[in-house]
Amino acid sequence: MTGKDDSGIDNTMKLRLLLALSLAPAFTAFAQQTPQLLADAELPSLVTIYKDLHTHPELSTHEERSAAIVAKELKAAGCEVTEHVGKYEKPGTTCFGVIGVMRNGAGPTIAIRTDLDALPVHEETGVPYASTVTTKNDDGKDVPVMHACGHDIHMSTFIGTARALGKLKDKWHGTIIFIGQPAEETVGGARALLKDGLYTRWPKPDFVLGLHDDSEVATGQIGVTEGYCYANVDSVDVTVRGVGGHGAYPHKTKDPVVLAAQIVTAWQTIASRENNPIEPIVITVGSIHGGTKHNIISDEVKMQLTVRTYKKDVRDKVLAAINQIAQGCASAAGFPADRMPIVTVREDEFTPSTYNNPELTKRVSAALKNAIGADNVIAKDPTMGGEDFSEYSLPDHSIPAFMFNVGAVDPAKVAESKKPGAAPLPSLHSSKFAPVPEPTIRTGMVAMTSAAIDLLKK
Repeated sequence: MTGKDDSGIDNTMKLRLLLALSLAPAFTAFAQQTPQLLADAELPSLVTIYKDLHTHPELSTHEERSAAIVAKELKAAGCEVTEHVGKYEKPGTTCFGVIGVMRNGAGPTIAIRTDLDALPVHEETGVPYASTVTTKNDDGKDVPVMHACGHDIHMSTFIGTARALGKLKDKWHGTIIFIGQPAEETVGGARALLKDGLYTRWPKPDFVLGLHDDSEVATGQIGVTEGYCYANVDSVDVTVRGVGGHGAYPHKTKDPVVLAAQIVTAWQTIASRENNPIEPIVITVGSIHGGTKHNIISDEVKMQLTVRTYKKDVRDKVLAAINQIAQGCASAAGFPADRMPIVTVREDEFTPSTYNNPELTKRVSAALKNAIGADNVIAKDPTMGGEDFSEYSLPDHSIPAFMFNVGAVDPAKVAESKKPGAAPLPSLHSSKFAPVPEPTIRTGMVAMTSAAIDLLKK
């Protein structure tokens, strides 16, 4: 159609004008897309996913259903997805690692990680979507299962972040590696992915990001720790060997129970007298077993320790002192050389300390403040807990990494818990820990999306 209408406007021009006016709302909406608006739009779907994951938790190394959900959602978000990634130390064990790759031209590479597994905990939160799952663990025992550490929050946030970054490609360039990691709770998941070529089969990242929900921080807030934020975690087995006999004739025996008690007490002097007081360490005897009956002095006592440190030299010194004290106490008690204690450090269960690269922490923290408000980004003290997120920065911390904490607790409950005499909030791994889903997922999604865009911004 050519020519002009009665108003004198060229018909071709009129059609173009009408087309422009009809498309204007769509272009405006596209131009105004932000992490905040996308989080609002995606939140109902993400909460549905969260509740489904929460109701169907899976133990470490058994995350088949959870991994499949993550893989499906990453594909829908526009990622190239590879499933069953990872090689465990134990042969024949299937690894449910998921790797998604989102490419958007030339630029830096970042990795974003979530964990997938739950815990053998009987849920007592009372929420309508509480887990009632019971399954067999690797020892064949029936155990309850619960997402008592919030990995369901992590997965939901992770999926939301992938969706948002897929829709915000006009704001960033480069490559994003989305890591769905199994077996965080039992340690070994991150190591299994790296062993299977995480940094060789896929682009090696320039930065690695992660988040964890927080049982002490209010929803809407982000907790940030610069430098060491989680500890080295060592599991140590100690067998105290004695010479058993009748409880009425201790002088004819070498009592391993008395020796074990002396050793446990002496170990506490490592922190108070052998370690630099400004270097944090924890030595906890979590299990001690010996003997079978009231009047029998046993032949041995078995102990299990968890040892927490930050720095390598401190770790080496503490582990050496644990062995030295055990041997010294036995020698002082006159135990024969062939009955000295046996101290075994489980190197295959070692989790290195998590170190938040200071420069990366400062940079991402600034982006978080812009995204959720400066007052909502708070400093958080380091803890002696453990996280195998640390593996992704490699032993020499050559890949800058940063994990931040997302508040998961009703602000009113946080305020109440700080009053004198108030009961403490349920901690992570508690049967009563129940994050508030909507604001926790929204804040995590906005924060992680904003952090990624800042590191990959055009």
